[in-house]
Amino acid sequence: MGAALVVVVLTLAISWSVAPVLSPTDRVLRATAAATVAALWLAATIGHVAALRFDSPVDIDAAAGGGGDSPRVAIANAVLRNTLEQAVLAIPAYLALAWVVEASGAMIPALAALFSVGRTLFWTNYARGATARAFGFALTFYSSLAALVITLMALVGRLM
Repeated sequence: MGAALVVVVLTLAISWSVAPVLSPTDRVLRATAAATVAALWLAATIGHVAALRFDSPVDIDAAAGGGGDSPRVAIANAVLRNTLEQAVLAIPAYLALAWVVEASGAMIPALAALFSVGRTLFWTNYARGATARAFGFALTFYSSLAALVITLMALVGRLM
């Protein structure tokens, strides 16, 4: 998880150095695009669960309330729950960062890219266990958390 934090910090440092000064409208448009990326990950995960639930008679029966999910549907449901949690954190973080931090023009797309890489690693490694999926989880979580912390720091700086 520490490696993911290092990746997030380095990515933010690089994107901060690029830091195009954009209008508030342009920053919010970038945040909207980033939020759309997070929402598309959620939609893809929902679609994956739906496809698996109707892939076999056992899964169809389970979806209709006839028993527990198969292991692959249970894994897909766990990935879905985690993706929902991550999207709920990321979307407002992108929007807040865009609204509050003038130099966030390059950070927002970089954070959305980290979100996507993190989701890909989490999803593809989920079945291999907690250790295998930890980096993907941390990359997704720390990128959103960083956006929130930067926003909070900027807000506190304005109040002082």
